[in-house]
Amino acid sequence: MVAMAWDFHGIDPGEELPDIDTSVAHSARIYDYVLGGKDNFEADRRAAEAAIKANPTMAVAMRENRALMRRMTAYLAREAGIRQYLDIGTGLPTSPNMHEVAQAERPDSRIVYVDNDPIVLTHARALLTSNPEGSTAYIHADLRQPERILADPRLAQTLDLSEPVALMLFGVLHFIPDEDDPYTVVARLLTALPSGSYLAIQHPTRDFYAEGVGGERSYRNAGIPFQYRTRAEFERFLTGLELVPPGLVPMVDWRADEEPAPRPSATEAGAYAALGRKP
Repeated sequence: MVAMAWDFHGIDPGEELPDIDTSVAHSARIYDYVLGGKDNFEADRRAAEAAIKANPTMAVAMRENRALMRRMTAYLAREAGIRQYLDIGTGLPTSPNMHEVAQAERPDSRIVYVDNDPIVLTHARALLTSNPEGSTAYIHADLRQPERILADPRLAQTLDLSEPVALMLFGVLHFIPDEDDPYTVVARLLTALPSGSYLAIQHPTRDFYAEGVGGERSYRNAGIPFQYRTRAEFERFLTGLELVPPGLVPMVDWRADEEPAPRPSATEAGAYAALGRKP
């Protein structure tokens, strides 16, 4: 049964909280630093500065990623009637969070957040609280663990997998290299969702960058796997799905008519985006 009314399925009292290794950079905390947050450490700041040097428009790309999340979530709630969301690779809470956008359109929306950074876990209970009609939950797990995510009782307590769910993957798939088989991971998650579900997806690419521009090497030097993908490689994630117009486009162009002008260029944001419906 789906829980409601100011419900937050957060940290199990018996759950052992993972240690935070402040000497090792993490992608969520690099993101936090670049966007002006305070939940980061020296290792994150060093890695972020190196990545910014290699890709000077990195902050633009990250802001556009957040804007894309807001646009896609609003579309799903308002136009597609979606009330359930599985957001993997949540990152540190930044208002408006996904549940705030969804519940502004449909107050009874339910969201499960998933991330593998212990810092995100420490913020989850305080910052990801639902409104009275809806529900939120947080699972500490890695995208590469689809079976663990799907089997977690907090997912079953929050989402009804007999009804459509939006699988939200923003700013995460480029941290899953080919050797970890991200295509199979995404396909497994979609297999668990019923007809009428959606995949909202964003992915950085080198397709728009000049030679020598890009933060891939900086992330890897910090011990973080990182892989840009081409348009054709990105399109593989959408196999079998019906694309919502405008289809597969540069991230800055996905239904951005109401965004403030002037808009960043595709080169500045450096990513593709698409929203696909499972038939």
